[in-house]
Formats: sequence, structure tokens, C-alpha cells
Amino acid sequence: MKQKFSVLLSLYKNEKPEYLRQSLESILNQTVLPDEIVLVKDGLLSDDLENVLCEYDHKSNLFRFVQFRENRGLGLALRDGVIACQNELIARMDTDDICNPERFEKQVEFFERYPNITLLGSWITEFSHDANNPDTITKLPCLHEEIVSYAKKRNPFRHMTVMFKKSAVLTSGNYRDFLWFEDYDLWVRLLQNGYRTANIPEVLVNVRADDDMFSRRGGNAYLKQEIKFMIFLNRISFLSKIEMFNNILIRTIIRLCPNSLRKIFYISFLRKKLK
Repeated sequence: MKQKFSVLLSLYKNEKPEYLRQSLESILNQTVLPDEIVLVKDGLLSDDLENVLCEYDHKSNLFRFVQFRENRGLGLALRDGVIACQNELIARMDTDDICNPERFEKQVEFFERYPNITLLGSWITEFSHDANNPDTITKLPCLHEEIVSYAKKRNPFRHMTVMFKKSAVLTSGNYRDFLWFEDYDLWVRLLQNGYRTANIPEVLVNVRADDDMFSRRGGNAYLKQEIKFMIFLNRISFLSKIEMFNNILIRTIIRLCPNSLRKIFYISFLRKKLK
């Protein structure tokens, strides 16, 4: 019997209805369907977004909605979303990305084969215009020990790819309000608590990545939050002081450089071009 699992998404008013539609289609066209789709409405939504949700709620009986009257941010939205999920296995997904058809089947099979794993991600491709013609691929470490080492420098998981065990997330404090680092913050706490992790060495999600994505990873506000996060990692003894200062130095250069240079850095060093 297939292990039951939930899919968890968070949606707010500025997201695009056509992107939401593509994301939901990719979930409903899986070779193995979830047992529920928990979607957190993070504040009041536009009529166009509500119309898409109404359409898919009529199309499938899998949807359950959690409504916030005001936008509270991704961390708090997902915190309540995790609590609302009825299954031990929870798959995260973003409302503008596209799952490969076998994503959930492969992740559930992995958990069944390796029951000691708590947090599981995958590689991704990224596209700027056409989902069928991605521009880059991001390959992440797959073995737990490699993931722990990688996490001391960069986020070892892509948030929209992960599937995790609810009980471990709750034991580790659940998502928190840590702007732009809600996922990385949770992964480190899971690692600190000794939970085993892995990435599947396959592309299971196709991620939307335009120039706005690179601009969002720059500027003083983002850098300030990143420094705050690095200080936190040092305070919980995940990073040494030298590791913390090295990370802050490198990130200061990257965050404060022009967006065009930051884009070149990401594509040249953190991703691999496909064309």
C-alpha cells in the first residue's frame, strides 16, 4: 500500500494566476497523487487567483485551504500549514514551479526504501521563458555527510523539491518567521537534531527563474538578513567564527554587486548551463 502524503503550498496576492495553474496541473498530473493538497492563503487574494483555486477545488477533492486574513509571511504560513497536514510525509511545492510527473512517486519510494531518511530533496532545472526548454541545472550533494558539509556554506536543498516527515519538523521547532531563510533555518535545525537527509540525483522540479530572482538575492536588506542568519548559525555552534566571517565576507561582495554581475556569478558557479 502506498504511503500517504500531503502537498503543502503557500499563496499570496502578488502571485500570477497562470503560474499557479501550471503548478497545480503538475501536481494533479503526477503518476502518484497525494492524499491531500493543503494550500495556505497568506492574506486576501486577488479575484483571479481565487477563481483559479475555485476551478481546481471543483476539479479535485484533494484540496484543503487554510485562510489568513492578513499576509503573515512564508515562515508563519508554512508553520500553520504543516500543522494542518494530516499525513506524516509532507511534500513542499511552490505555486509558480512545475513538478516532473514522477516526482512524488520517486520520493515516496525513496522513503520506503530508506526509512531512516527524514528530509529528501532533488536536483532542479531552471527556466526563464519556456518550461520545456530549461536554461540551467542545479546539482546538489546527495549523501547526508556531504549535505552537512555543504550546509555550512550554502543551502543544501531547494525548498520546492523537498519531502519531509512532519513529526521531525515539529520536534525541531517547525518553520519560523525568518525572512528569506525560512527553509534553510529549518534544515539546519533538523541536521542539528541528528536527522538523516538526502537528495535524489535527478531533476524532479522545473523552477521559474527570471532576472527578478537574481535581484531579490541582492541589496542591503537581503544582506542584513543573511548576516543575521550566519550569526544564528554560529550561536547554535553549526558554524565556527571563522566559517561565519568567511561566509559573511563572500556574501557581502555578492549581495552588493550589480544584478548583472550577480546573475553571472550564480550561473557560472552555482548552476550549469544547458544551452
